[in-house]
Amino acid sequence: MGWAAALLPALPPAHVARLDALPETALPAGTVLFRAGDRPQGFAVILEGRVDVTLTGASGREILLYAIEPGQSCIQTTLGLMGDDPYTGEAMTVAPCRLIMLPRPLFHELMHDSEAFRAFVFRAFSARMSELTRLLEQVAFARIEARLARALLDMAADGAVQATHAELAARIGSAREVISRQLDRWAQRGMIVTERGRISLRDPEELKRIAL
Repeated sequence: MGWAAALLPALPPAHVARLDALPETALPAGTVLFRAGDRPQGFAVILEGRVDVTLTGASGREILLYAIEPGQSCIQTTLGLMGDDPYTGEAMTVAPCRLIMLPRPLFHELMHDSEAFRAFVFRAFSARMSELTRLLEQVAFARIEARLARALLDMAADGAVQATHAELAARIGSAREVISRQLDRWAQRGMIVTERGRISLRDPEELKRIAL
């Protein structure tokens, strides 16, 4: 079974065949897919890997808007294709990726002709908007300590987080200096151990309490 039938089982066979005939692209980590000011040229479907979409303010501070993983979509691309608006953020692969790019004309044709494709796009768009709403709520109302604790718990694998202070700051919408000070305080309390690009969680239960 091709990728189109797996992701869009209700799509008519003729549309599935056209999508499955599109070439697959492999990209290494660190590849920029778009920058602020670019205009969408097509609709990317991620088959494998992860793409982070970030927004950089006038001050130079960066925030992670959302990550795109297999089966998910990019809000900025959908809005750009439907409204002919340029990107305001930047997208970069953070892991090796495999993707399919639907050219702009084909995207518009399927949006017009296929109820199943429209439903797929709008379901993914709705899920992304819910994530962005939660992010705005956290940035606006949650304490830095709670947001950072939750981020560490969510990102941890085998009791450790592989991330720089700048990456953590972008993820929760804060400044790197603020993140560094908070991590230093937790390290002094024995809750974590910090190394270059790595944070070991020694007291995850206390982090869970802070994250509440």
